[in-house]
Amino acid sequence: MAQIFTRLGQLGVGLAVVGGVVQSALYNVDGGHRAVIFDRFRGVQQNVIGEGTHFMIPWVQRPIIFDIRSRPRNVPVITGSKDLQNVNITLRILFRPLQDNLPNIYTNLGVDYDERVLPSITNEVLKAVVAQFDAGELITQREVVSQRVSEDLSERAAAFGLILDDISLTHLTFGREFTEAVELKQVAQQDAERARYTVEKAEQQKQAAVTTAEGDSKAASLLAEAFAKAGEGLVELRKIEAAEDIAYQLSRSPNIVYLPPNQQTLLALPN
Repeated sequence: MAQIFTRLGQLGVGLAVVGGVVQSALYNVDGGHRAVIFDRFRGVQQNVIGEGTHFMIPWVQRPIIFDIRSRPRNVPVITGSKDLQNVNITLRILFRPLQDNLPNIYTNLGVDYDERVLPSITNEVLKAVVAQFDAGELITQREVVSQRVSEDLSERAAAFGLILDDISLTHLTFGREFTEAVELKQVAQQDAERARYTVEKAEQQKQAAVTTAEGDSKAASLLAEAFAKAGEGLVELRKIEAAEDIAYQLSRSPNIVYLPPNQQTLLALPN
């Protein structure tokens, strides 16, 4: 009986050892990841391991897991424009490694390849592109600047085995002196527009006064000509119109019932 228990104990120890060896010989590659195998005798293997569970030689081989999904990174840069203005730019980059280049990336850059590559090439490209535009063009031609940065930066990143899925300028400001100068210029332009409006308004008022005076003068001339041509007939017509108006107003008064026949009105005015 003792021998049986001893054999069972030995079997259990053996199974545990075998299980530990098998467990250490397995590794998993999650979705959106890839693995590169480092061999103690042959170095970094050039084949890239895909998703799933895989075998390796314990102690001899070791997997290095890479995330090949697109990841964002913000890179702030301070540079100068063509007219020597300080420009603060923040570039948002959506990047991922090229799957077939993972062995070379690990060999030359390591797992923190983004820290080693992106800040340096972004700083280089932004300074080269921004130096071709002055401060005003950086604002009015922002799409052109962004497009040129995207093209140059994608070309530089490809040399390191990186793919840039999206590049955008998320922040663009200038130095305090330039900002104050722009504000002063805007105030001066507003004052100039206000002064021009005041001058134009005064000129229009002057023209309106002249036009009114010319109209009054013309009306007086026409009335004088009409009186000269019509003579006494026009005066008599005005008397009749005035008498009609007076009679109408008196007829609407509650205190007047009739017009006394012996009262003289404008109808009886001597000629």
